[in-house]
Amino acid sequence: MSEKTSLLFVCLGNICRSPTAEAVFIRKAADAGLDLIIDSAGTHGYHIGKAPDKRSQSAGTARGYSFKGLKCRRVDESDFEKFDYILAMDKSNLDNLHKICPSEYQHKIHLFLALAGADEEEVPDPYYGGKGGFELVLDLIEDAADGLIEHLKLG
Repeated sequence: MSEKTSLLFVCLGNICRSPTAEAVFIRKAADAGLDLIIDSAGTHGYHIGKAPDKRSQSAGTARGYSFKGLKCRRVDESDFEKFDYILAMDKSNLDNLHKICPSEYQHKIHLFLALAGADEEEVPDPYYGGKGGFELVLDLIEDAADGLIEHLKLG
């Protein structure tokens, strides 16, 4: 594990929610003066090597977030050792992570919104929906990112 705190955001395909969380958190952490390792991945490999969904990029870019250089990847077994926080976007991905994670790293896996102190439990998958779904995802992630930054600052 690195000396810097490290976070891995995880959704199903690493195409919408988790890269959005990565982009949002990179900027918000920098704005808060936190030096972190931030990445994202999917529990399934449907989109490996592809850029995040254009609708996610469009919604995020409109709010000032950069998706430059982000590429979809699948969670790797080494991620469980490497990252301090492994943050699932929903309960289904949380369950998938617990199934594939070695027992000694289970404590690192959390539901993103719950750890951030959000009222909602899950970030819904906007993939098959319209523009409003992507805006909702951004709203939830922005609020949760603020809560998680406070959590990290408190140590």
